[in-house]
Amino acid sequence: MLARTITQATRSVAMKSFTVVLKSLLLALLLSSNAYALDKVDINTASAEELDKVLMNVGRSKAEAIVEHRQANGPFKSAEELALVKGIGLKTVERNRDLIEVGAMMAPAKKAAKGAAVKPVGRR
Repeated sequence: MLARTITQATRSVAMKSFTVVLKSLLLALLLSSNAYALDKVDINTASAEELDKVLMNVGRSKAEAIVEHRQANGPFKSAEELALVKGIGLKTVERNRDLIEVGAMMAPAKKAAKGAAVKPVGRR
């Protein structure tokens, strides 16, 4: 009977220890997952800092090159256009495809001046 009580007590302590360890591991996993979160980044609106943070194998200088290319040439129409940026190749684009969003492609349309005549385009 004493042996049975000791065995039950040992199991109880072991189970509590296991539960504490399991909870600790889950907490650590939840807290560390933020560091590895796969956020998406819009290559047409993101800052160099955001691009550097989210894209793999894209450091600060390449991220700045992406922003400079976008400012000089307008918004990207597709993720593949990133390969036009010096230092970015198709392998880098493919590696980051799931992290890249291409939004805000259209620049706001310029409004016609008041009184300006708009001629319809005839079909041939």
